[in-house]
Amino acid sequence: MNDTAAALMARRFRGYLPVAIDVECGGFNAATDALLEIAAVLVDMEPDGTLRRGESWHFHVQPFPGARLEPAALSVTGIDPFHPLRPALPEHDALQRVFREVRRAVRAYECRRAILVGHNAAFDLGFLNAAVERTRIKRNPFHPFSCFDTATLAGAALGQTVLAKAVRVAGLEWDASSAHSARYDAERSADLFCLACNRLNDSFQVADQRARAFGWGVSGPEAGESEAQSPDDSANPAS
Repeated sequence: MNDTAAALMARRFRGYLPVAIDVECGGFNAATDALLEIAAVLVDMEPDGTLRRGESWHFHVQPFPGARLEPAALSVTGIDPFHPLRPALPEHDALQRVFREVRRAVRAYECRRAILVGHNAAFDLGFLNAAVERTRIKRNPFHPFSCFDTATLAGAALGQTVLAKAVRVAGLEWDASSAHSARYDAERSADLFCLACNRLNDSFQVADQRARAFGWGVSGPEAGESEAQSPDDSANPAS
């Protein structure tokens, strides 16, 4: 990654670095149900502005004390949270390992912070935020409420909102036996995000020319925007 790619990435997403996240959990309630796996996949940029899937990290997570584990959810993921050979980490350690790599990428791309990319992203962001609150981690590199949802992007661009169907109609490979693995689903979500953004690049170029004409930058609220109009630039700043 060179200076040209870094500048393009910061410009493309207003100083936010897209990072695909997928979580596997013991249910659907972020406040009560266990976080069992987390994967993070970087989105890299070529000097010509093309996005591609980058490096990935994946960790098994120990259920937090008192966490609820729904049998139906475990049957879908196939996870045995207490298997003796499962290399699970405490929530705090797993999150810190993910966040360390994400912060490194944010600095390399000269961005302000990361923004979560996920398939039905609100689900993943909810579990991530709940785990951050439980573990009292202070340096969360992700935006607390904004995200990029590949289910929305795929529905608009491909006419499919189910991850497996969207990946297949996009012309990408799908291995059903690997589905519901956090790493695999995060990697496919990153692929979908890159594909959609690359196909929209012409639209972005036109919009970017207009943004430059307005004098809008990427390092803070753009000219003419108030803090109330641009809460994402000031909320929960990275430390």
